[in-house]
Amino acid sequence: MTDEVKNYITPAGYRRLQEELARLWKEERPPVVATVAWAASNGDRSENADYIYGKRRLREIDRRIRYLSKSLDRALVVDNSNKTHERVHFGATVTIKYEAGNEREVTIVGVDEIDSGDARVSWRCPLARALLTATVGDTVTVRAPRGPERLEIIAVRYDDLG
Repeated sequence: MTDEVKNYITPAGYRRLQEELARLWKEERPPVVATVAWAASNGDRSENADYIYGKRRLREIDRRIRYLSKSLDRALVVDNSNKTHERVHFGATVTIKYEAGNEREVTIVGVDEIDSGDARVSWRCPLARALLTATVGDTVTVRAPRGPERLEIIAVRYDDLG
């Protein structure tokens, strides 16, 4: 069996996953289980919408619970908040400048912490991989879909990501 890939995560991200897992177990799952049990006791399950849709929702909840449990088990919490490095490490908020002159700020976080915007990026993405271990003033090259891009690191800071 191969070694599993590390699942680096910030303390705030770990806490959010724990809270979601607790909410699923304690708040969302019990009423669904009760509805399914009640619907099953009514007899014919093939045409019982409460039973059919309740079982579907229960599978969705259980799938998410399994995913969260595995993610938390593999998680390696890294707390670099309030550090004063000029080198980019996990948890850093980095201000970068593209060749075109526009600036962008990204925070390097765990896979389970990325957001739908572009402010938080996974430490596994090409941008983060290019930035990791670089220092302020360095120019790095990122392999982007439209071709290689050169970026200059303007600033690095470590905030509490809570």
